[in-house]
Amino acid sequence: MQKQDTDTTRALQGLEDNRSSVRLRAALAVGTTPDPRFIDKLIERCASEPEFYVREMLTWALTRHSPSMTVPELLHEVRSERAQARSQALHTLSKIGDRQAWPAITRALLSDADEEVARSAWRAAVVLVPEGEEAELAAVLTTQLGRGERETQLSLSRALIALGEVMLPALRPAMTDVDPRVRAHAIATERLLRDPDAGFEFAIEEAKRVVALGRTGQEE
Repeated sequence: MQKQDTDTTRALQGLEDNRSSVRLRAALAVGTTPDPRFIDKLIERCASEPEFYVREMLTWALTRHSPSMTVPELLHEVRSERAQARSQALHTLSKIGDRQAWPAITRALLSDADEEVARSAWRAAVVLVPEGEEAELAAVLTTQLGRGERETQLSLSRALIALGEVMLPALRPAMTDVDPRVRAHAIATERLLRDPDAGFEFAIEEAKRVVALGRTGQEE
């Protein structure tokens, strides 16, 4: 028991170490031997950890613990004022995949001003959405078309495509939107649904040409 306590203390200290390699090893150790005493510290660390690969290990460590203990804490975190806390909590919920978390994926999160939070919310939403509510989710997601740069737009397109053809009724009006960015993004998303191998760069450039010619993908 004393050795376990010593190991626990060492791991908790490791998560706060100035060296990212030490934090990474500590997160790996925590995930390898899950202990409920680590959950709060893992979530707290997710909100401030600057290194992407360490954050991924923290998320993995959380998924190794019981969802009954992690999900309630993560649901509290998605309401945090800190953008990284919201983003990482959503990302972790998407990895856990417990659909009891679905009510926490609000329209406010899906349109969050912080793009990393919004992208995490999109990914979590398509994993957690209950059967039969995909079309409603697609209607909310399409309000974000045209937002951000390529990486953000690709994230949204992937989320919509993950919903399948049920998202088309929400997508098609956007293909004739007055905003050329929205129109191009919608057309590119529809093309990627039809031809996943086309690649987003090709699809968006082709969509821009279509928009410049004053047509929509539906006319082809």
